[in-house]
Amino acid sequence: MTEDNVMTIREMCDTFEVTPRTLRFYEAKELLFPIRQGTKRLFTRRDRARLKLILRGKRFGFSLEEIRQLLDLYNPSDEQGTQLAKTYELACQRLADMERQREELDEAIEELRNRLAWGEEQLSALKSKEAAE
Repeated sequence: MTEDNVMTIREMCDTFEVTPRTLRFYEAKELLFPIRQGTKRLFTRRDRARLKLILRGKRFGFSLEEIRQLLDLYNPSDEQGTQLAKTYELACQRLADMERQREELDEAIEELRNRLAWGEEQLSALKSKEAAE
């Protein structure tokens, strides 16, 4: 493997805007498998592709275990069909969860706005009462 095909931990951090601690954590969780040369870690194209998927999965709210399971399904011999099908299934579930959470959040926001409006009316009434006395 040539040096052009690998990145150092610093290059990975700069490229993906993550910390060295994050990369070491993903390595410890066996999500990334850099080449070890003494204390030096060299990340391959495969590691870079996996990190992109990890970060995207995290942004969408997938657990590290779900991400690991999806990454482990990678199989170029089936043109990644198994991985794609499972990813699609989990993504549909996650989208439904996010939409439900958004609805709950919208309801909570509306309720809080109503409570604040009530509180504002109460404070205004108290100030009016005090001014009249």
